[in-house]
Parts: sequence; structure tokens; C-alpha cells
Amino acid sequence: MFQPIDLQKYCIAAVIPAYRVERQITSVLAGLPPFLDHIIVVDDASPDRTSDLVADLVKNDSRLILVRHAQNQGVGGAMITGFRKALELGAQIVVKIDGDGQMDVSRLPELLMPLIAGKADYAKGNRFRDFAALRQMPIIRRVGNMGLGFLAKAATGYWNLFDPTNGFIAVRAEALSQLPLDQIDRGYYFETSMLANLYLLGAVVQDVSMPARYQGEASSLVIHRVLFEFPPKLIGTLIRRVLLKNFIYDFSMASIYILTGLPLLLFGLIFGSVKWIHYASENIPAPTGTVMLATLSVLLGIQFLLSAIEIDLHAVPKEPLSNSL
Repeated sequence: MFQPIDLQKYCIAAVIPAYRVERQITSVLAGLPPFLDHIIVVDDASPDRTSDLVADLVKNDSRLILVRHAQNQGVGGAMITGFRKALELGAQIVVKIDGDGQMDVSRLPELLMPLIAGKADYAKGNRFRDFAALRQMPIIRRVGNMGLGFLAKAATGYWNLFDPTNGFIAVRAEALSQLPLDQIDRGYYFETSMLANLYLLGAVVQDVSMPARYQGEASSLVIHRVLFEFPPKLIGTLIRRVLLKNFIYDFSMASIYILTGLPLLLFGLIFGSVKWIHYASENIPAPTGTVMLATLSVLLGIQFLLSAIEIDLHAVPKEPLSNSL
């Protein structure tokens, strides 16, 4: 396994959102590598003994920092608190490590190297590149992540990425300090929300093959969240990204294609539907000109929008915001 020899040179902080992980948190902290300068555990108002266990460990490890939330804010809220603390401590790179032991921290150097080398501003794990590990993934997670993966590509603009809900992430301080942390989602949509905001910054994101470990724990990716909570958020993220990218931060041919194609498509669909209902109720055939007008409007609208999508596919950020450390 690839192991960099100079990680001690850098100021690297780990943020661990902790909620109901009293059975795993001690072993997770014990397994963290020595090159981490700061280990920030954010107790998200956990009702068990998680906070007490970490508080006992703080006495023997100067790297450990315990931050407590008075009220539960969700994984995103815990990460935002941890991010702010890491920036305050002067961290050059911040990594997220879950407190339930799912992540293989021996793979952490692989996640860090693209950031240290200046090839990316943000790195994330991708469980779908390792077919052996993929077979071990529970079927509900596999199906849910595959469906969410495609929708997240469109919503965030990172068409080259997959596995959007993977929580094994690392980010350069330069990119993190520019993010509007108040706008990051506080719940399980946190990872996708991060990607959407990174895209608007022009940050380069790199996937790293990173098999997860499943030990029979209950999945947080439940059906009602996949079907009812994520799709509206993904649609909202897509609309926000398209508007900001094409009409606020920039104006390009993609903007013109959208301004032309969307009205044509809507006109064709609405006009065609109204006329079809009208002539069907009269039990008479629609005039050829009416049919052609609706059909051409729809076809042209689709063609213009496909051209805009083609431009979007090639607009994935390629130049990192930061240089090598």
C-alpha cells in the first residue's frame, strides 16, 4: 500500500462527528495515525456516553479536542463546527472520519496525497471502484448510492465523480476557508451540499478508491430519505447551480442555449397540450400547421438544452485553487 513518508510535515486535522457511537469511538480514536496534529471530536448532543469517553481520553492525548453541541444539529452541523475549529487551529488539510469505525484509516494517506501534491482541492472516497469491496456492500446501499450518484452528478456539476454520499473526505484549507459554511446542509445531504458549493468556487475534486467496511450496522441511507428527502434537495441544488453558474458568475453559449431552449420546450408542450385537448373535444383533426408548430418547438427546445448539457459536461473544474504544500 502506498505510504507517504513526509505527512508529519503538514498540519492535518481530523474532524469526527460523534452521535451514539459509545461502542466504537474509543477504538476509532486509538486507531488514528500519529501524523494527525489535531483530532476534533464534535459531540452532537449524543444521549449516550460518547462525550464522557472522549473527555477521559483528552487527558492523555494532547491532540484530542472535544467540542460539545447543546442541541443535535446533524452530521453536517457537526462537521461545520469541526471545520471552523480546524481553520482556527491553522490546519492545512482537514479530513472527516466517522465515529462508527466504518472507515479504513490506513487508507488516509491515499486520500491526502492529491491535496498535498496540489492536484486537487478536495478528495473523497469512492467505494464503487473496488469490485471486491462492492460485493460486500449491502444491496440497499448499493442501489441507493447508484441512483443518487447519477442525480448528484447533474446537481453538483461534477460529472466525473461518483458515490456522493461517501463520507471519507479531505479538503484543503484554502478551499475550505472560501466555502459559505452557513449554506452547507446540516443533515445527511452534507456531502452533496459540499460538492455543490465547491463547484461554484471552481475547486478540483478527485475520487480515490476507498472501500468501506460494513460490520452489520444499520444503514443511515434509509428508503424514505432516498425517495422523499434527497430528490427535492437535488433538484434545488441543480436549479441553484445552473442559475448561478450561467447567469450570475458567467454568461456563455450554455446560457444562451438555456434561455432559448427552455422557453421553446415549455411553449411546445403547453401549446401542443392545449390544442390537442381542444381539437380532441371537438372530435376534429388538428391542422397540420398547429401540429408542426408544437412539434418543432419541442424538438428545437430539446436540441438547445442538449447543447447546454454538452457544455456542462465539459465544464468540470480542472485547475486547482491551491498549489502543492
